[in-house]
Amino acid sequence: MKIRTGGPTDAADILRLLDDAVAWLAALGRTGQWGDQPWTSRPAAVDRIHTYARDFLVRIAEDDDGTTVGACVLAEKGPASATPAGEPELYIRYLVTDRSRTGSGIGAALIADAVEETRRRGVGLLRVDCYAGDDQRLVGQYRRLGFTATDTFEVEQPNGTWPGQILEIRV
Repeated sequence: MKIRTGGPTDAADILRLLDDAVAWLAALGRTGQWGDQPWTSRPAAVDRIHTYARDFLVRIAEDDDGTTVGACVLAEKGPASATPAGEPELYIRYLVTDRSRTGSGIGAALIADAVEETRRRGVGLLRVDCYAGDDQRLVGQYRRLGFTATDTFEVEQPNGTWPGQILEIRV
């Protein structure tokens, strides 16, 4: 596996990974995070990924044959729902991996790459937010990857409140 810088031409692969992740989560009955509808069926979500691929740093994990198996989108600040850092930061806006390769270290490699990018820029803080509902399994995964939980937040959505957790790594 290698990790490279991506861009707008990678948006379709990122959307494919997100669609696959939604289907995987829905099959497990875990629809609280991203719902049960494919990303590609929601025009605003598709537009957001195209905007992120154009405007933010995209890091793409590829296997040996060049297939995209993961993506990490980094920005210099968090989304509006996140508590401001009060200092320079890199913020993981999206991290998604190929669900057929669960446990193969793709997510860990993308996080290690994000830590190195944070360090390379001379920034001392890498943050991410994630779904904090159900059993907080995703929060636990980020903790295992070296993050420390900080603030919680909620986002009001048409189908209820979405609970979020912000986590950070100091570099």
